[in-house]
Amino acid sequence: MDQLESLSHSVWECKYHIAFIPKCRRRVLYEAIREHLGEVFRRLAEQKESRVLEGHLMADHVHMLLSIPPKYVVSEVVGFMKGKSAIHLARTYGEHKQNFAGQHFWARGYFVSTMGRDETAIREYIRNQEAEDKRLDQLRMWK
Repeated sequence: MDQLESLSHSVWECKYHIAFIPKCRRRVLYEAIREHLGEVFRRLAEQKESRVLEGHLMADHVHMLLSIPPKYVVSEVVGFMKGKSAIHLARTYGEHKQNFAGQHFWARGYFVSTMGRDETAIREYIRNQEAEDKRLDQLRMWK
């Protein structure tokens, strides 16, 4: 278990499993974007006093374990990270590909689950998501 965090009047441990997808589930995260997008998410989380504890960028979706202070709403932090990362992608890769349209890179919704005592299970799930997707793809080939 990680250390408890503290603000001026509270001690907290708020962790969330977050997942979201690019618009139309475009499979573009493997190329040059994937290599530095993790660092972009970490810097954006720090701007909202949050931390990316675990993360994995799949070809068509993103998984993160975020520690978010209770003074911030989860939707505010996720919306901020998605919006600013989309702007960053449009500025960085917009000249090279026409599909990057600023704030329209990510789909509107996201998945969020609060963390309890099963943090190790969620961390393993995020780490092994890519291998699991490959295994499921191979199983689908035999149907």
